[in-house]
Amino acid sequence: MQDSARSLSNRARDYAATAIAVVVLLAVWEAWVRLADVPLSMFSSPTQIVKATWDSWPTLWPATQVTAYEGFVGFAFAVAAGVLIGVAFYCFRTLNAALYPLLYAAQTLPLITVAPLFLIWFGFEVSGKIIITAFWGLFPIAVQTIRGLKAVPQFYSDVALTCGATPTWTLWNVKLRVAARQIFGGVRISAAYIFATATTAEYLGARKGIGIWLMAAYNSFQTPLIFSATIVIIVLTVLLMGIVNVCERVLLGPVDEDDDPDA
Repeated sequence: MQDSARSLSNRARDYAATAIAVVVLLAVWEAWVRLADVPLSMFSSPTQIVKATWDSWPTLWPATQVTAYEGFVGFAFAVAAGVLIGVAFYCFRTLNAALYPLLYAAQTLPLITVAPLFLIWFGFEVSGKIIITAFWGLFPIAVQTIRGLKAVPQFYSDVALTCGATPTWTLWNVKLRVAARQIFGGVRISAAYIFATATTAEYLGARKGIGIWLMAAYNSFQTPLIFSATIVIIVLTVLLMGIVNVCERVLLGPVDEDDDPDA
């Protein structure tokens, strides 16, 4: 009980420190823009960004809905495909030996050089952006799934098989459970970039979404609106990261509940 209260106290202290740091940063930012008389087209103060966001909300909100839909749906496909690909690479050694280096290297592909091909193949519609986000999002999940499964100690399988479990049951119910923390690490990496990927794909070619809205703001030199789009992407990313963390806690419990059998 005392440990729990101490943990909550430490967490509250950390959150308070973060909140104070953000308030101080925003105050310094606001003061600098005002005192230095920075042109609005060059940089914007927090109050100018808030006002611009409020005034443009009737157009910003529909664009946000499109990008949010692309990101969440694409992320769901990325998680499913990433885990399945990771399991397949782990189960089939020949496949892993032949393609794992390519899978690992694919994470370094710059979106801007490959996205035009996706535009040619799938067009400017929302479905094309979902495919792009899913494609880019699956790589870290697949890689961490492979690494997590390889890191599972052999005695987990030995115990399960000794108790009469089949290799397939052991894989899906034992090994994946033990590797789940590392898999969620890959899921978090993917979640951190999913909306940036969707927005960049829209910016390179789409009919609607935050990327198109951002392009219009840039072309008209509306600097506050560029910050507004950035804030929306950050909020969506934080929301998705929060969902991932909640899912991890519900499925696996708190991190400190994982006991190390080798300890």
